Amino acid sequence: MREIVLDTETTGFDPEQGDRIVEIGGVELFNHLPTGKVYHQYINPERDMPQGAFEVHGLSTEFLSDKPVFARIGQDFVDFVGDAKLVIHNAAFDMKFLNYELKRMGLGEIPWARAIDTLAMARQRFPGSPASLDALCRRFGVDNSRREKHGALLDSEILAEVYLELVGGRQPDLVLAPTRVGSPAGGAQISDDWRPRPRANALSPRISEAELAAHEAFIAKLGEAAIWRKRS
Repeated sequence: MREIVLDTETTGFDPEQGDRIVEIGGVELFNHLPTGKVYHQYINPERDMPQGAFEVHGLSTEFLSDKPVFARIGQDFVDFVGDAKLVIHNAAFDMKFLNYELKRMGLGEIPWARAIDTLAMARQRFPGSPASLDALCRRFGVDNSRREKHGALLDSEILAEVYLELVGGRQPDLVLAPTRVGSPAGGAQISDDWRPRPRANALSPRISEAELAAHEAFIAKLGEAAIWRKRS
């Protein structure tokens, strides 16, 4: 199963009001393990950077002025993502911006069903508790000391660790379940041969003849009602 842990930085909160994406970061997971493949791109928003947004991520109008516009990198982003699920913290925000930009390019929008919202996961698992990325890092002991400001790639890397904790720890497939074997069709099926079998050779007795005789003598003193005389 391929997933992309994703984050974006923007100029504000609403693309319909002229706000744009200025950074995208993504980390690839396969079967809940990082593959080492990442996507990272700064983007020229073709507008000035509001002071409030700059204070969040530190990306200035000057810094972004020589970066490509979204129309130049949109197809590369779509090719990297492919048909993978997108793991996003507060998915509604990032999906809104991504689909706005893709729609402007004439590319197909990413279906909402492909988004996995870690904010919703955290609120369901820990109702009433803080569910920000920093709060989840504290809860799970994830190191976020490098996170002085928001950054799409760094936040994606941190979120990947948090996500693996949310789905059951950093070894999510370590479960007590029947062994699975490959099926002729290439899928997976539960083996009927998982149950323990009798030993080919019985173990030698673990008590001596003297110990066995002493036990029998002890039972004899307890009378016929002794529990050891009962048979199930």
